Amino acid sequence: MTRKAIGSKDPDILGSMAALRRAAKRALREGLENGTPVWVIKNGRMVDLTRGKRPKAGRR
Repeated sequence: MTRKAIGSKDPDILGSMAALRRAAKRALREGLENGTPVWVIKNGRMVDLTRGKRPKAGRR
């Protein structure tokens, strides 16, 4: 992203999208590692991103 596209010169605002992407990536990784759901809204519906990707219970 460029400063012109966002319309702000504040470095916190400019870095916010990258920070949100890092946080989302980490949340998904931790959800997969811990077997917890990670919910998002896609096309107006709540969807668990980890569904079908979680390890089976009892396997360690």
